[in-house]
Amino acid sequence: MPTQTADVWAALGDPTRRGIFSKLIEQPQSVTALAGELPISRPAVSQHLRVLKEADLVQMRVLGREHVYTAKSDGLARLRAELDAFWGQALANFKLIAENDNEKKDEDLQ
Repeated sequence: MPTQTADVWAALGDPTRRGIFSKLIEQPQSVTALAGELPISRPAVSQHLRVLKEADLVQMRVLGREHVYTAKSDGLARLRAELDAFWGQALANFKLIAENDNEKKDEDLQ
């Protein structure tokens, strides 16, 4: 469950976290595997994963001694819903402006 302060936009606003998340979309990975692919330390990877987990974008499971992280598709679904809402409002506003502009042009012609 995301915390009140968890923000998907802020979590993915950091390029390193986006890179980590992108790798986890491809396949689940351990902290060790991720750190081996990135130019940052294991503790730094763990901190980035914590932020992603708080934003409900990843989940963790323990396999032996490894913590394996997986991307959560429902986290992206929430982000997509917000983007769709923004675009829906922008298109509605554009339609309203265009219709008002056409009405004004019609009035000017009369």
